[in-house]
Amino acid sequence: METVVRMGEASASSIAGDTLACIGLGSCIGLALVDRAKGVAALAHVMLPESSQPDPPQPHKFADLAVPALIDMIIAKGASRIRLEACLVGGAAMFQFGGSGQDIGQRNGQAVTKLLGEHRIPVRATATGGSKGRTIRVAVGNEISITVREAGGSEEHLLGNVTAGKAALVA
Repeated sequence: METVVRMGEASASSIAGDTLACIGLGSCIGLALVDRAKGVAALAHVMLPESSQPDPPQPHKFADLAVPALIDMIIAKGASRIRLEACLVGGAAMFQFGGSGQDIGQRNGQAVTKLLGEHRIPVRATATGGSKGRTIRVAVGNEISITVREAGGSEEHLLGNVTAGKAALVA
């Protein structure tokens, strides 16, 4: 079953055969957390770097709230905190502001990366930046697989299971 994670939402699964997906990520970040040894994954669709309020109705919309909430969500599904790994997709410069420093895609990516560092979760692969939208899919189970497809492009492998071989780093 494929679960589409929409803007400001998050989902987690430990059911083999499930797929989590963020479709058409532009400046948003699709943040995938995985515990490959347990076959558990979680995915958030982060829209903005930080919240201006402590308890907004959609906490997964904001990087500062989404990262800790997603960690809690994946641990509740059986993941081990020390085995968590992250992949980031999106963060494109979809809108031009004349060099005003308003590149929300870049700011989203930086915020998520900083928070993952604070939580000591390694980023294993990224497909961020540029000016095209992307889709991330996370296949859950014993053979966790994360793929990305850039608008108009073909699907590329970002991360596979520990037993599936080496992981790719896409910049």
